[in-house]
Amino acid sequence: MEENTLSVLQIAPGQYPEQVEIDNDLKALQQAVGGSIGATYPFDDPVAIVYNDDGKLMGLPLNRALRDEHGEAYDVVAGTFLVVGLGEEDFASLTPELAEKFEKKFHQPEDFIRLGHRMMVIRVPDEAVRPEKNKAAPSKDAGLDR
Repeated sequence: MEENTLSVLQIAPGQYPEQVEIDNDLKALQQAVGGSIGATYPFDDPVAIVYNDDGKLMGLPLNRALRDEHGEAYDVVAGTFLVVGLGEEDFASLTPELAEKFEKKFHQPEDFIRLGHRMMVIRVPDEAVRPEKNKAAPSKDAGLDR
């Protein structure tokens, strides 16, 4: 891995996490999340979640819930986000151990159902997760189960 790239997890809505290499600069981070970046540090591990700061306002698809220590969802990330490592003063590559830990944590795609002022989080079953390449061609009976 080159000094100028970061090894991170990229997590798109409805997809499994993917380990990718991106350039270590603002433009590459913005391109990865589709706009202005925001970062949050909700874990004890030296990682950050880098997300589209305007994702919810833009109506990007809801992606994954962030949960507290009791497993209760307290926020939802909209759009594609990255899990990046933290260095001394900047973002860094994820260690293999942290990449594996957060791949497991965010492995299963989630769907969200609004119930009044509440949100129900449902894990998407494996058979409903399609690879990104096939996503453009929904099956002929897509949506009939709703």
